[in-house]
Amino acid sequence: MTRVALFQAQSGIDPRRNADALVEAVRAAKASGAEMLFTPEMSGLLDRDRERSAANVRSEEEDSVLAAVREAARVDGLWVHLGSLALKGDGGRLVNRGFVIDSAGSVRARYDKLHLFDVDLPTGESWRESATYRAGERLVVVDGTPVGKLGLAICYDIRFPALFAALAEAGAEVIAVPAAFTVPTGQAHWQVLLRARAIEAGLFVIAAAQAGRHEDGRETYGHSLVVGPWGEVLGEMGGEPGLAFADVDQTRIAEVRSRVPALSHRRPMPPVEVVR
Repeated sequence: MTRVALFQAQSGIDPRRNADALVEAVRAAKASGAEMLFTPEMSGLLDRDRERSAANVRSEEEDSVLAAVREAARVDGLWVHLGSLALKGDGGRLVNRGFVIDSAGSVRARYDKLHLFDVDLPTGESWRESATYRAGERLVVVDGTPVGKLGLAICYDIRFPALFAALAEAGAEVIAVPAAFTVPTGQAHWQVLLRARAIEAGLFVIAAAQAGRHEDGRETYGHSLVVGPWGEVLGEMGGEPGLAFADVDQTRIAEVRSRVPALSHRRPMPPVEVVR
């Protein structure tokens, strides 16, 4: 049984303030007995003003938020899944990159968001991640974390079940899904998608989310969630920032997969016959 903490953030346009909030979350999680902290997508900077945000985006080596969280993890002796940061990548594009940081403050793994969100919403909101970000090119499972083998995903990845199946087949016991879901899509799809992915893969899903009204004017859904391999909700937050805790019992995975061994029954899909 592993106790985990979820930091539901309301990240803003100032990386220094966001870093301070993350460091405080590390301290509070450790003080409350957690072995690992999970934080949302875009934990270091949430700003849709491209000109303003460009002044605050750094390379991984120069990013002050990553440095602060690594130092906090080392000082407090706590593993951290830093959900994601906006960082300078190659070729003038940014990357949306998550990190697994161990209790010595070392980066154990990196994951760049695979699926980018481009959409025009009925609310009038328009998102074009591909205009700014470069998509990732690999899937990642991290062994030896306090929760066991941890698969990494980010936000929009949740809509692609093949990604979760691939992580499960690679041995993942838990998949982290840090997110910054909008309110309309969050209300309609957030919980049902997370529960479905946990059920399909027969594992735990831990989803730390952004929440509330942000400095750049956007509003995110919150409702950070921990789901068990049977699809049961083990913990859910509301729409306000804060810290929550849940217990992950890895022995449940083998039990559930023995009852519904769908993962072992997966077959390569044959060609589709279109009949007219």
